[in-house]
Amino acid sequence: MEAHKVTVLLLGDAKVGKTTLLSRISKGRQQLSGRVPITLLRDIDQPFIFEIRSRKAEYRLEVYDTSSPDNWRTLQPDLIVICYDISQRLSLLNLQRTWIKEVRTTFLSESVVPILVLGLKRDLRSEDDPNGVIYPQEAHQVAQEMRADKYMECSAVTGELLNMVFEDICVTAMQTTTLEGGQSGGNCSLM
Repeated sequence: MEAHKVTVLLLGDAKVGKTTLLSRISKGRQQLSGRVPITLLRDIDQPFIFEIRSRKAEYRLEVYDTSSPDNWRTLQPDLIVICYDISQRLSLLNLQRTWIKEVRTTFLSESVVPILVLGLKRDLRSEDDPNGVIYPQEAHQVAQEMRADKYMECSAVTGELLNMVFEDICVTAMQTTTLEGGQSGGNCSLM
């Protein structure tokens, strides 16, 4: 049986943690919890390939990070994950100002491509900075306003919620190969 190919595109500002997330996931499912040493993947090795299996089929996730290739706008993604850094308010603002607009203008099929919003660096959320702290409820509201299909957050460094995020990305990716597709129908759910 041939694996279903699913193209996943990670978008977001530089240094929000996309490469660290991919590097951590590349270590394998058994390494998704707790702190483990992380060796960062190289952009030139894209796409990053993840083979996953369900009871019904095999899937080949080809994940691209916006750091590279430069021609990400020419890709035809099956799933888009827009990422931001929980400790940097500007990266959340750029979801609305830049990234969702890029998606809508670049991908004409955006209306059928599932869009997930992912908050990274959860371990850096600080209660000490009342102006800078981004609570999940606020980010969830931003994701809803963007009409994203799901909001998630995790820490690739500590592994907090990483297994759940990886599972949600995989489930949504697998659903894109079905007639129903991977969209939630406009209901943004909070993890």
